[in-house]
Amino acid sequence: MTSAPIVIAHRGASGYLPEHTLAAKALAFGLGADFLEQDVVATRDGALVVLHDLYLDDISDVAQRFSGRQRSDGRHYVIDFDLAEIASLRVFERRLPGSALPKYPGRFPSDAGILGITTLADELRLVQGLNKSMGRTVGIYPEIKEPEWHRGHGVDLASLLLAELAAFGYSRANDPVFVQCFDAAELERAREQLGCELNLIQLVGTEPKYAQLLTPVGLQRLAQYAVGLGPHYSQLVQGAAGGPPQLTPLTRLAQERGLQLHPYTFRRDDLPSYARTLEEWLEFFFVKARVDGLFCDHPDVAIRVRAATSKVQ
Repeated sequence: MTSAPIVIAHRGASGYLPEHTLAAKALAFGLGADFLEQDVVATRDGALVVLHDLYLDDISDVAQRFSGRQRSDGRHYVIDFDLAEIASLRVFERRLPGSALPKYPGRFPSDAGILGITTLADELRLVQGLNKSMGRTVGIYPEIKEPEWHRGHGVDLASLLLAELAAFGYSRANDPVFVQCFDAAELERAREQLGCELNLIQLVGTEPKYAQLLTPVGLQRLAQYAVGLGPHYSQLVQGAAGGPPQLTPLTRLAQERGLQLHPYTFRRDDLPSYARTLEEWLEFFFVKARVDGLFCDHPDVAIRVRAATSKVQ
């Protein structure tokens, strides 16, 4: 861990290569990211794979490879497939839901089809191998993805994830790991019932269901089981009409309770109205909001801005 803000490669170097592929993670490592993110979901046979969604449709050729295997909502869910079937799929740049059009047209060609879905174990082998060969210590940042949904399908995702991490030597508070989740009850369970000593990050969104958690009382309780908060960037900083962006009260409330702040997600092709460039946007969060880390699709840019701002503070 470091006192300087950490740069978390959001789904790897996803601004340059299809998200959550080993290629995107290797590139993020090479670009200097401090942590690599892993969204973790389970297959039908209990394997852990690294994917952002519970379903496969927006990032793979599953509809062509496994016609007729979709659920009533038209989606092909990871948990309905064995690992061998998942491994046969080709991964593409993320598409707009229900469309063949890329979500971010300027990124890696969406029809390349040269990459695949990886298991969590293989990704951990990659990270540890690169740490050894490059002489660095790059951390991991896994998410317990939709634990209640998984439990409804007979899978205790948190237990499986923590066991896999422990098998690779990640089990203590000083290990280079943050475990994140949107489900507060599951994070509390991980800490109190599953005996997790790793650093936990409470993810929150802008939906009303998180409002109580972000009150002074809610944040005080959160600080009992988590070391930090992972909010959407707009929950910390809001653009002011005709003026510079302003910090929200949440920034101060969280910092007063000793919580680290790791907002998401910073990307060059999805800027807020108050930022002219990704560099300008990142600089505000590093200098004014004084975040402890952030998720970025373009980790090299965040590394460069962090270095530049550290010289003037």
